[in-house]
Amino acid sequence: MSVRRVTGLETEYGISVPGDPGANPMLLSAQVVNAYAAPLTGSMGSALRARWDYEDEAPLRDARGFEVPRTAAHPSQLTDAPARGNGQRRAAPSAPDVVSAESEDPTMANVILTNGARFYVDHAHPEYSSPEVLTPRDAVRYDRAGERILLDALRRVAATPGLTPVTIYKNNTDGKGASYGTHENYLMDRATPFADVVRHLTPFFVSRQVFTGAGRVGIGQDSAGTGFQISQRADFFEVEVGLETTMKRPIINTRDEPHATAEKYRRLHVIVGDATMCEVATLLKVGTTSLVLAALEAGALAGGPAGDLQLAEPVRALHEVSHDPGLQHLVRLRDGRRMTALQLQWAYFEAAAAFVDDRQGPDADADTREVLTRWEGVLTRLGDDVMSAAREVDWVAKLRLLEGYRSRDGLGWDSHRLQAVDLQWSDVRPEKGLYLKLAERGQVERLVTEEAVQHAVTHPPEDTRAYFRGECLARYGSRVAAASWDSVIFDVPGRGALQRVPTLEPLRGTREHVGALLDRCATAEELVAALTGG
Repeated sequence: MSVRRVTGLETEYGISVPGDPGANPMLLSAQVVNAYAAPLTGSMGSALRARWDYEDEAPLRDARGFEVPRTAAHPSQLTDAPARGNGQRRAAPSAPDVVSAESEDPTMANVILTNGARFYVDHAHPEYSSPEVLTPRDAVRYDRAGERILLDALRRVAATPGLTPVTIYKNNTDGKGASYGTHENYLMDRATPFADVVRHLTPFFVSRQVFTGAGRVGIGQDSAGTGFQISQRADFFEVEVGLETTMKRPIINTRDEPHATAEKYRRLHVIVGDATMCEVATLLKVGTTSLVLAALEAGALAGGPAGDLQLAEPVRALHEVSHDPGLQHLVRLRDGRRMTALQLQWAYFEAAAAFVDDRQGPDADADTREVLTRWEGVLTRLGDDVMSAAREVDWVAKLRLLEGYRSRDGLGWDSHRLQAVDLQWSDVRPEKGLYLKLAERGQVERLVTEEAVQHAVTHPPEDTRAYFRGECLARYGSRVAAASWDSVIFDVPGRGALQRVPTLEPLRGTREHVGALLDRCATAEELVAALTGG
């Protein structure tokens, strides 16, 4: 009955060296991650030496009730890196060195931040995985904090002698056939049948791109077709349901890795979204999905406006919706009806609004009311005049900008200049990024202040377990040997082994829960003793 739900966003950023298309992206990404950590001193510097704890990760476990054998898995699926787990005590490095090809495996570039996030190299890209948050606005704030971290890292690389300056983009494709992900994570009730997740969320994900799409010049995975489309990621999806994330990409991902108490929770791992720069689009991406999940968990979708919207050909529909910026294309449902993506979204909106009204009425919390109001407003504007949503929706704002260049200079959609504008939209540098220039001029709507974003760069959210993780790293960094989403591991004198503190309940470890305890414990030794009763 609320949009308030434990969520997190993961973004793999595009990286390149101007004038050097053959540069090794793995090494470049490692330099970016480690350059961010290297100059930091004191408790912050100590915190960034902690290793990532892979102990409880299980990327091959499938929500459909089986686990893929490691021998049958593609190497890209083995994100648990078992050979690098922290089952044994290991000495922390004296300083987080900037990696080089000769000195260290670049995949080891992996730091845990005091805001509770993870910043590391994933599939040859620098990835920022936000801390767990509880509201859509905090999702926006910590996602934006990731952009600031990447900008800071980029500048540190440029200022470090011997390192190659790089350009970093918050986008999802290089325009030449490669795509990298922006993933969403939603904690949900394990009792909800996964078949219901597939049934109800597939049409929702296919159609929500009308306000979550980042926009893209080019059609097809390699952009060989000319034109403009709504989503950067849509063309890269090939199946409706599956475990993979880098090949045969599915609309519904089945990875069953909750990072929480497995008997109670499921983590819905959503890989079908775009990286969005517009804050309203990010808020709606998280907020509308959270609301639909709440209705789904409560059994409120069956029989209502969104009760039977199963698509006849979901993957084809995903592509077709993306290829239709006019929003007029009719997708075919299994029962023979045809609906536009906007009509599908209106059905979900009506179901969610009725659900909230039935369960909470006028007592609905402010976050839920905001999402419903903005959802309705954006759908209305998209239906009346697509361009009227340019202050809120990435693909519309980008299309308006591109049409300006086309009209002024007589450019066709096959123009390399338009492709360059497309790329420059998501440049994280304020002096280069076209979205950031629009934001500076007040031409897109902002939801969070720059002061709040900068605070989120170094401070964790206070209402999830990320608070405990981030504060432990900030206060006791030299004694934190490793951490993960569901554990913090201490290496303290007088203990014969590393001390693992599990954090399997995402709503424990908040400031309200442990703030006073942390304030009483000046050292990690005192904290471990208090937690273990020793």
